[in-house]
Amino acid sequence: MNDLDKFREYAHKVVDRMVDYYRNVENYPVKSLVAPGDIYDLFPELPPATGEEMDEILRDFDEKIIPGMTHWQSPNFFAYFPANSSYPSVLAEMLTATLAAQCMIWETSPAAAELEEKMMNWLKQMIGLPAAWEGVIQDTASTATLASLITAREKRSEYRINEEGFSGHERFRIYVSTETHSSIEKGVKIAGFGRSNLVKCKVREDLSFDPEDLRARIEEDLKAGYTPLAVVATLGTTSTTAVDPLREIGEITRAYDLWLHVDAALAGSALILPEYRWMIDGIEQADTFVFNPHKWLFTNFDCSAYFVKDREALLRTFEILPEYLKTSTHGHVNDYRDWGIPLGRRFRALKLWFVIRSFGVSGLQAMLREHLRLAGFIRDEVEKDPSFELMAPVPLNTVCFRYHPENTTEEELDRLNTLLLDKVNRSGKAYFTHTRVKGKYTIRFMIGQTHTREKHVKNAWELIRTVSRSLS
Repeated sequence: MNDLDKFREYAHKVVDRMVDYYRNVENYPVKSLVAPGDIYDLFPELPPATGEEMDEILRDFDEKIIPGMTHWQSPNFFAYFPANSSYPSVLAEMLTATLAAQCMIWETSPAAAELEEKMMNWLKQMIGLPAAWEGVIQDTASTATLASLITAREKRSEYRINEEGFSGHERFRIYVSTETHSSIEKGVKIAGFGRSNLVKCKVREDLSFDPEDLRARIEEDLKAGYTPLAVVATLGTTSTTAVDPLREIGEITRAYDLWLHVDAALAGSALILPEYRWMIDGIEQADTFVFNPHKWLFTNFDCSAYFVKDREALLRTFEILPEYLKTSTHGHVNDYRDWGIPLGRRFRALKLWFVIRSFGVSGLQAMLREHLRLAGFIRDEVEKDPSFELMAPVPLNTVCFRYHPENTTEEELDRLNTLLLDKVNRSGKAYFTHTRVKGKYTIRFMIGQTHTREKHVKNAWELIRTVSRSLS
């Protein structure tokens, strides 16, 4: 379809579908109910020899794709962490797709580079990071963490490993807590440190990183001839949203001259609330920081804000300048392809700009405070119901609990809660996921979806209680 008039006609039809989707998404089964292979078998084995009509393609989208989707934009989505969107963000994504720009360096799209620089400065002010830090948009926190670990590796080796490779004698050690996200382990593997050099430290009763165990592990490694290199602290762990004690950890990293990366993928958004700035007490001791506006700041995936204290270390780690990318502006502007792993880059700053301008800081703050209030409501409901048990503190917007009828063994509790979660999700009325807290099967009630309101939270809690009674 290369005709502009036809493009306009179908663009309008697609926008109508988008509006209808948002209007009706609340009524769809939140988690797709198809079985493995169901969707795959709906499509022919061979591609079409000639072009097909757009009406037919859109009809297949309605009939074959939508039933196989889990609806992350449903107000009844309470699983994982959110992958949020919003109307202004979607509009910006449409324009980004239309421009279809490759934003690898300043000259390929000056507005994209300069808007990204400005958005990082806006975010830095909004969340309270040190004024001297600089930021760049990465695709995910996983990529940002990998960039941080590689930068730590290069700075410690005086950028020798990039030139010569590992000598085999470095014996670098990376320290995390047992609650740290799995992407850190993946980053350790990719960066060449080796999984055996990832040291998982104990957590305290509230499931946050235990600084004393960190100090003890570092001392043990020094005596054993290892080279302690970096620590990753987490604000808002994936299982329970535990918040690591940043100042205490930072004092240890400073004492031993270690690199400190802060993973605030979800919780970083809460820093726009002054009452949550306690989470970054001690941030001046960190080297890098990442959070995801695409999780809880109503911006379409992918948009991960990565901030660094030492810009030159980042650039020395990743900059490569082949002849075909040399420009007269190089060194005078931000060429963001030098600020991370990929060369190619999307115009991600546009959607962030649309969102911040559309909601305003006060509007964003109001939405986050409402989610936090609703999480507090569910926490209180769990605590006052004798059939349920709160499994972890609730510092943010995720409530960890389990069904716990009297006189039930741990093995039976795991079975009952697995069954409860499965029945609730199969109802299509809500979607939850689980974790394990201190080895015990735990249901997570995450409240952060853009369109979730009090009625959805109350209905979901009543659904859980109703299904639990049927198990008894």
